[in-house]
Amino acid sequence: MTSPAIRIKNLTKDFATGIRRTKLRAVDALNLEIGHNEVFGLLGPNGSGKSTTIKIILGLLAPSAGTVEVYGESAVKVAARHSVGFLPEAPYFYRYLSGRELVRFYAKVCGVAPSEREERVQSVIDLVGMAEAAHRRVGTYSKGMLQRIGLAQALVHNPRLVILDEPTAGVDPLGAAAIAEIIRTLKERGKTVLLSSHLLAQIEGMCDRVAILHRGRLIESGTMETLTAEAGLESLVVDRLTDSVRAEVEAVLQRHGKSLRRTEVPRRSLDELFVRSVRERESERLKCGQELSNRGGDK
Repeated sequence: MTSPAIRIKNLTKDFATGIRRTKLRAVDALNLEIGHNEVFGLLGPNGSGKSTTIKIILGLLAPSAGTVEVYGESAVKVAARHSVGFLPEAPYFYRYLSGRELVRFYAKVCGVAPSEREERVQSVIDLVGMAEAAHRRVGTYSKGMLQRIGLAQALVHNPRLVILDEPTAGVDPLGAAAIAEIIRTLKERGKTVLLSSHLLAQIEGMCDRVAILHRGRLIESGTMETLTAEAGLESLVVDRLTDSVRAEVEAVLQRHGKSLRRTEVPRRSLDELFVRSVRERESERLKCGQELSNRGGDK
């Protein structure tokens, strides 16, 4: 039987705090399995145990109890991390390296063969949309650009599992949409992605399954469809109805023992509206610039 990407059994992590070394339980008897080629969201408010769980998966912290396996290997073993790429919540990169130099450095650290290194570096820079800015120093990058070059360094060694801690935190809606597109591309390429966040609206469309933590405990888990559906209800989206047609619909429903609970106009999210509007305006600007350039060339 093939092992899941991540298997967590009865994971507990305690920290000793204060002068009296009082025990603080950050993760409490957590059980989770994350399968191959899925995007899994680890959700919860700040302090819910998300980052602690990720650090244990990465072998950066030892569990107080329970076990964590990555592709069948114990997370405490170095071998478990060979197939993992990681982007922390607040990455620190060498400010005076260019984006390309930074990714090349991590390619060396991760053991990418010299014969493949430049091809891998260029491939991931293209994937995250940083080709035009790869020559610039990292210290000049915006938050969104830092996250994207961080994704490049996490992917340069072609890992099977990619772990992203708050990948859209502090990023504007356009940057968040770009990161979401990269994550969808990773899934298309057969990767497994584990991401944590408390910004639910920004990652809702990315995940196949989610788990919600609160004070270190698992309180909900499942697919997005099963967790967000209103049980026992079904909606039909139709053209706007006149009063007479609506009355006929209600009469038909009553004959079948049903009732019209509510009528509403389907709405897109504000994030979706913002991203679409800005991208359309940018597309128009580029098209206008191209037309002006073409006219100049015709003179």
